[in-house]
Amino acid sequence: MRTAQGEQQDRQPQRQAVEIDGHRLVLTHLDRLLFPATGHTKAHLLHYYAQIAAVMVVHTAGRPASFVRAPEGPEGQSWVAKNPPPGTPEWITVAEVPGREGPARHVVVDSPAAVVAMANLGAFEMHVPQWTTEGGPELHDRLVLDLDPGDGVDIVACCRVAHRLRQLLADDGLVAYPVVSGGKGLHLYVPLCPAPSADVTGYAKALATRLRAERPDQVVVTMVRAARTGRVLIDWSQNSSAKTTAAPYTLRIRERRPSVAAPLTWDEVDSCTDPREPQFSPEQVVERVSDHGDLLAGLADPARACRLRFTSQGGRDER
Repeated sequence: MRTAQGEQQDRQPQRQAVEIDGHRLVLTHLDRLLFPATGHTKAHLLHYYAQIAAVMVVHTAGRPASFVRAPEGPEGQSWVAKNPPPGTPEWITVAEVPGREGPARHVVVDSPAAVVAMANLGAFEMHVPQWTTEGGPELHDRLVLDLDPGDGVDIVACCRVAHRLRQLLADDGLVAYPVVSGGKGLHLYVPLCPAPSADVTGYAKALATRLRAERPDQVVVTMVRAARTGRVLIDWSQNSSAKTTAAPYTLRIRERRPSVAAPLTWDEVDSCTDPREPQFSPEQVVERVSDHGDLLAGLADPARACRLRFTSQGGRDER
């Protein structure tokens, strides 16, 4: 039986010129089948990004991006691209980012046109750091905890750990927003009034270590794979200025089916008992945003974040 995507594929052109935000783009290889299991073509992925871009750029604008390029889908060659890929339009915003070997040029995904343009180049996964080009890498305006299940556990275990982390963060006056990673795990984001990167990383490590001491049978904080069996890794190191995390609403190109780093409600986290539940297709994510809006809107609200003065010991409510 042919899928709806498969039926649409027969009618898709290979190339199409479009105009987004006043920028003309020629979308190419639209009929390329990227996910045979579901029938998703490149056209379907670009359509998703065109629909979600206005919400997504709220969380990527001002941040130097890196990409996972996979022009032929998960079964083809893929690689990480940090510099602007060949074919990047000249109107795309590019920022100079400090590095060990000198400044490096990074794309800043700051408009719907930029989202679609980069995806058109096969840069389907978009990753950003927890700092902006305005503040620089030494000043972070977000904290992230990456919950990664080890062998023998799944995202249900991540949800249980996330529930407790939410409580601990709330005790410190900090608000957490859950995002299913699009892979096996869960991301927790915390908006901050810009704070020194060393303070943010130190706090994240201390918080993870604290929960490891509280629940040694459920949590690890080491990257050693053998130690992670049956436990959830709380990866606090994602707060390093040199690291990036899959951006909210980005597609993930790792499995046989396209998935999305999609926001969850805390009710969904707390009620999770089936590892298949908190996983969404691109079409489902578009529908969720249409029904509920951006569940991460508070993450990008600087006024709300700056009511909490962050220190290396956590947040303090100053309202």
